[in-house]
Amino acid sequence: MAIPRGQVRTYTEVARQIGHPNSARAVANACAQNPYLPEVPCHRVIRTDGGLGGYSGPGGVETKRKLLREEGVTFPRNDP
Repeated sequence: MAIPRGQVRTYTEVARQIGHPNSARAVANACAQNPYLPEVPCHRVIRTDGGLGGYSGPGGVETKRKLLREEGVTFPRNDP
């Protein structure tokens, strides 16, 4: 919830912010288990290479892309 609207962080950045720099995969798994989408905005967490990664909410990664675009996040990264 600390990632501002219109910004993204990587799974690795979130892992570092919570004091577990080697736990990017655990962060990704926690996002995948988020039952409060999109109110708890896991869609703002992306892969280190700029790809979107996954999204467990309805519509999958297409919904994640749509939510990010609505917030003004621009592409390309590695995921159009």
